[in-house]
Formats: sequence, structure tokens, C-alpha cells
Amino acid sequence: MKKNPKITTHLKRALLHILFWIFILLFFTSIFGVGNTIDMNVVYFSLFLMPVTIGATYVSIYKLLPDYLITKRYFLFGLYSIYTLIILIFGAIFSIFFALAFLTDFKFEKMTVLSKSSVFIITSICLVTLIVSAFKLLKLNLKQSKNNAELEAKILEAQLKLKDQELKYLKMQIHPHFLFNTLNTMYGYALKKAEETPEMILKLSNLLDYLLYQVDKPLVPLAHEINHIKDYISLEQMRFNETLYVTFSEESCSNSIEVAPMLFLPFVENSFKHGKIEDGILSIDISIQCEANNIKFNIKNSHTKSTPTQLGIGLENIKKRLELLYSDRYELNINEDDHWFEVQLKLSLAHA
Repeated sequence: MKKNPKITTHLKRALLHILFWIFILLFFTSIFGVGNTIDMNVVYFSLFLMPVTIGATYVSIYKLLPDYLITKRYFLFGLYSIYTLIILIFGAIFSIFFALAFLTDFKFEKMTVLSKSSVFIITSICLVTLIVSAFKLLKLNLKQSKNNAELEAKILEAQLKLKDQELKYLKMQIHPHFLFNTLNTMYGYALKKAEETPEMILKLSNLLDYLLYQVDKPLVPLAHEINHIKDYISLEQMRFNETLYVTFSEESCSNSIEVAPMLFLPFVENSFKHGKIEDGILSIDISIQCEANNIKFNIKNSHTKSTPTQLGIGLENIKKRLELLYSDRYELNINEDDHWFEVQLKLSLAHA
């Protein structure tokens, strides 16, 4: 028959309590007696004090500390502690009286083996209760600290899972939007049976490879992001033909710099989707500058102030992704005037 672990634990705890109170009994016997000899009357006298000592101690460690002190109900803790102390004092006095009466048959002068006053005896009982309570309080604080640490770890784990799920959700929103625009362009060329269609398919293939296999990585080389921006621009140039004017510049961007995938491409996509053709031309100016641990990304497109600007799914998503991935490490400014809509992004790659 297998032993119940809970029963075994309770038996061990009960045994430890019994051994501890036997030790306290011996302690009382040693300090209340006269000389180094142990008199049985002192042992009996100490036994009379044990119920008061045990009762006050258990009230303190199992009621006052966990229910009032640990829960920060300080007023009730102080009030009930005073009540407990008063009851302890009266209980100790009655225990001393009845112990002496029982042991001497009301002839108190016979109890010459006691060497301590009633005040010392009551102080000893209080001291035992106080010491045990101090150890219990330490144990409760350690347990609470452990529970708090476990709770914080669970909260952090939940936050990380939530963050990961939100990032995946945002990426899922970007993918259909990106594909919709690109496939629309390709569909138009296919209808015209244009010679540029194979080149468009090749560039779209490169972009799909980036979207399907690279975008789930936490970081990709900045050079990859730049190359796919160029592929995207090439696809759009085929669609817009002579109605598009794009300038793209990059400065001091080494191959060792890494960023989150699809970080800048949605800004480019947004400029093409929401940019306005002025004087027969859609103008877009893009620049990426790398200096130390910072990246400065700037993009602006021709824009008519009279028409309300729509930020689009891509731009709204990238704002959320920036907050999740680069919180407190980015500056995003969006400006518009009568002719231009501009986005300025400064990104710090160094962790705070």
C-alpha cells in the first residue's frame, strides 16, 4: 500500500512541533530551577506553563501574522496583538498560581526550587512567542517573495506571448495588403501581355521569398530590406510608367546592421498607395542614413492638402510594431503641407 504524501508531510510536521515544544519544556525547566540539578517539581511547574505558551504562539503565527500583518491590516494586527498579550499575561498568572497550588497543596513556601519571579516567567513565555513569531514572519516573507517572483515570471511570460501574438497578427495584416497591391500590378501587365511581365514575376518571387521566409525572423540585414525596397520600387515603376518619379539614396549602411524585417517597406508601400499625382507625376523621395547606432529613414510623397490623408493599414501597423519592437528607441514624425506628405523615422539600434 502506497503512503499518502500529504499524510506523511503532516506527520513529519507534527513530530517536529512535538520535538520543539519538548525543547521549550527543557528550556523552562533549566531557567526556572535552582542550581544545575533538575527537580521534578520544576518540570511539573513548567508543564503548567506550556498550554499558555503554545496557545499564544500558535495564535500569533497562524492568525495574527498571516491574516493581519502580512495582509497589511496593521490596526487590527496591533489591536488583536494587545488582546493576545493581555490574555497571555492573565493565563500565565493563573497557570503559575494553579501550578504552585497543585504542587504545594496551597503551601507555597514549600516551592523553594523556583528561583525566578512571576515577571521573569511571563517575560520568558513572551520571549518564546516572540522568537517563534519572528521565524514564522521570516518564512512568510520568503514565501511571499517567492510567490511574487513566480507571479512576475508568469506575467512576463504572458506579456511576451501576447507581444508575439500581436506581432504575428500585424504581420498577417501586412502580407495580404502587400500582395494585393503587387498582384494588382502584375494582373494589369498580364492583361496587356507586356514583355516586362517575366521580370515582374521574378521580382515578385524575390519579394515573396522575403515575405514568406525572412519576415518571421526577429532581425534581418538592413541590406536585405533595402534590396526588397528597390524591387518594390521597380515593380511600381513598371505600373506607373512615366507618371512616377522616385529618388532613393542610402548612406553609410554597412552589411552588419540588422533591423526587424518589413520595417521600412510598409512606409514605401503607403507612399505609392496614398500619394497624389501632381502635374502628371507622382513624386517619391526616399533616403536611409546610417550613423553609429542610429538609422534615419525619410520618405515623402507628393500630396494634396485638400484631400484628407489616409494613413492606411501598413502605416498604422508599423506604428504598433515600432512600439512593440523598439519601444523608447525610436522617433516617428509625420508631417504634411500643401504639396508633400513626409514620414521621418529615427531608430536607435543600441539597447537601453
